[in-house]
Amino acid sequence: MSHSFHYLVMAEQSMFQKELLSRLKDTGLTIGQPKILDYLRDHNGAGQKDIARGCHIEPGTLTTLLNRMEEAGLVERRMLNGNLYVFLTEKGQEQVKLVTEAFSEIEEEAFRGMSKTDCETLMRLMHQVYENISS
Repeated sequence: MSHSFHYLVMAEQSMFQKELLSRLKDTGLTIGQPKILDYLRDHNGAGQKDIARGCHIEPGTLTTLLNRMEEAGLVERRMLNGNLYVFLTEKGQEQVKLVTEAFSEIEEEAFRGMSKTDCETLMRLMHQVYENISS
Protein backbone atom coordinates (compact mmCIF):
# COMPACT_ATOMS: atom_id res chain seq x y z
CA MET A 1 0.00 0.00 0.00
CA SER A 2 1.41 3.38 -1.02
CA HIS A 3 0.96 6.45 1.18
CA SER A 4 1.62 10.08 0.50
CA PHE A 5 4.48 11.92 2.18
CA HIS A 6 2.15 13.96 4.39
CA TYR A 7 0.35 10.82 5.54
CA LEU A 8 3.62 9.10 6.45
CA VAL A 9 4.94 12.14 8.33
CA MET A 10 1.72 12.57 10.33
CA ALA A 11 1.38 8.83 11.01
CA GLU A 12 5.02 8.55 12.11
CA GLN A 13 4.64 11.54 14.44
CA SER A 14 1.55 10.01 15.99
CA MET A 15 3.16 6.59 16.41
CA PHE A 16 6.37 8.11 17.79
CA GLN A 17 4.43 10.20 20.32
CA LYS A 18 2.36 7.21 21.41
CA GLU A 19 5.45 5.02 21.83
CA LEU A 20 7.27 7.76 23.71
CA LEU A 21 4.43 8.31 26.16
CA SER A 22 4.11 4.55 26.63
CA ARG A 23 7.78 4.30 27.58
CA LEU A 24 7.47 7.29 29.92
CA LYS A 25 4.08 6.36 31.43
CA ASP A 26 5.46 5.94 34.96
CA THR A 27 7.14 9.36 34.92
CA GLY A 28 3.96 11.45 34.88
CA LEU A 29 5.14 13.38 31.82
CA THR A 30 2.45 14.49 29.39
CA ILE A 31 2.42 15.35 25.69
CA GLY A 32 4.75 18.24 24.96
CA GLN A 33 6.80 17.94 28.14
CA PRO A 34 9.45 15.50 26.80
CA LYS A 35 10.16 17.89 23.91
CA ILE A 36 10.68 20.77 26.35
CA LEU A 37 12.94 18.68 28.58
CA ASP A 38 14.93 17.62 25.52
CA TYR A 39 15.30 21.27 24.46
CA LEU A 40 16.35 22.36 27.95
CA ARG A 41 18.95 19.59 28.05
CA ASP A 42 20.95 21.60 25.52
CA HIS A 43 19.60 25.07 26.38
CA ASN A 44 19.20 25.12 30.16
CA GLY A 45 18.31 28.65 31.23
CA ALA A 46 16.57 29.52 27.95
CA GLY A 47 13.96 32.22 27.60
CA GLN A 48 10.37 31.18 26.99
CA LYS A 49 10.32 32.67 23.48
CA ASP A 50 13.38 30.62 22.55
CA ILE A 51 11.82 27.45 23.97
CA ALA A 52 8.57 28.06 22.08
CA ARG A 53 10.44 28.66 18.84
CA GLY A 54 12.84 25.74 19.36
CA CYS A 55 10.04 23.31 20.21
CA HIS A 56 7.55 24.65 17.65
CA ILE A 57 5.00 25.31 20.40
CA GLU A 58 2.65 28.28 20.58
CA PRO A 59 3.63 30.64 23.44
CA GLY A 60 0.28 30.18 25.22
CA THR A 61 0.58 26.41 25.05
CA LEU A 62 4.16 26.62 26.31
CA THR A 63 3.06 28.69 29.30
CA THR A 64 0.51 26.03 30.26
CA LEU A 65 3.09 23.25 29.86
CA LEU A 66 5.69 25.13 31.88
CA ASN A 67 3.16 25.85 34.64
CA ARG A 68 2.50 22.12 34.97
CA MET A 69 6.18 21.30 34.80
CA GLU A 70 6.94 23.86 37.49
CA GLU A 71 4.19 22.43 39.71
CA ALA A 72 5.73 18.98 39.21
CA GLY A 73 9.14 20.29 40.22
CA LEU A 74 10.75 19.73 36.81
CA VAL A 75 11.63 23.33 35.99
CA GLU A 76 11.91 26.65 37.69
CA ARG A 77 11.55 30.10 36.19
CA ARG A 78 13.93 32.83 37.26
CA MET A 79 13.88 36.52 36.52
CA LEU A 80 17.33 37.72 35.46
CA ASN A 81 17.98 41.26 34.26
CA GLY A 82 14.27 41.79 33.70
CA ASN A 83 13.83 38.64 31.58
CA LEU A 84 12.29 35.31 32.50
CA TYR A 85 14.42 32.19 32.02
CA VAL A 86 13.59 28.52 32.48
CA PHE A 87 15.96 26.14 34.24
CA LEU A 88 15.84 22.42 34.86
CA THR A 89 15.63 21.36 38.49
CA GLU A 90 17.43 18.30 39.78
CA LYS A 91 14.20 16.31 39.27
CA GLY A 92 13.95 17.74 35.76
CA GLN A 93 17.50 16.63 34.99
CA GLU A 94 16.63 13.11 36.13
CA GLN A 95 13.62 13.12 33.80
CA VAL A 96 15.84 14.35 30.94
CA LYS A 97 17.90 11.18 31.30
CA LEU A 98 14.76 9.04 30.96
CA VAL A 99 13.51 11.07 27.99
CA THR A 100 16.89 10.87 26.26
CA GLU A 101 16.99 7.11 26.78
CA ALA A 102 13.45 6.71 25.43
CA PHE A 103 14.24 8.83 22.36
CA SER A 104 17.38 6.77 21.69
CA GLU A 105 15.53 3.47 22.02
CA ILE A 106 12.72 4.55 19.70
CA GLU A 107 15.18 5.89 17.12
CA GLU A 108 17.15 2.65 17.28
CA GLU A 109 13.94 0.72 16.70
CA ALA A 110 12.88 3.05 13.87
CA PHE A 111 16.22 2.59 12.07
CA ARG A 112 16.31 -1.19 12.59
CA GLY A 113 17.43 -3.00 9.43
CA MET A 114 18.71 0.19 7.79
CA SER A 115 22.34 0.68 6.88
CA LYS A 116 24.30 3.53 8.40
CA THR A 117 24.40 5.16 4.96
CA ASP A 118 20.61 4.87 4.60
CA CYS A 119 20.11 6.40 8.06
CA GLU A 120 22.45 9.27 7.24
CA THR A 121 20.67 9.83 3.91
CA LEU A 122 17.27 9.80 5.57
CA MET A 123 18.41 12.29 8.20
CA ARG A 124 19.94 14.56 5.55
CA LEU A 125 16.74 14.47 3.49
CA MET A 126 14.50 15.04 6.51
CA HIS A 127 16.67 18.01 7.47
CA GLN A 128 16.26 19.40 3.94
CA VAL A 129 12.48 18.96 4.16
CA TYR A 130 12.53 20.72 7.54
CA GLU A 131 14.57 23.62 6.12
CA ASN A 132 12.30 23.90 3.09
CA ILE A 133 9.15 24.07 5.20
CA SER A 134 10.55 26.33 7.89
CA SER A 135 11.94 28.96 5.51
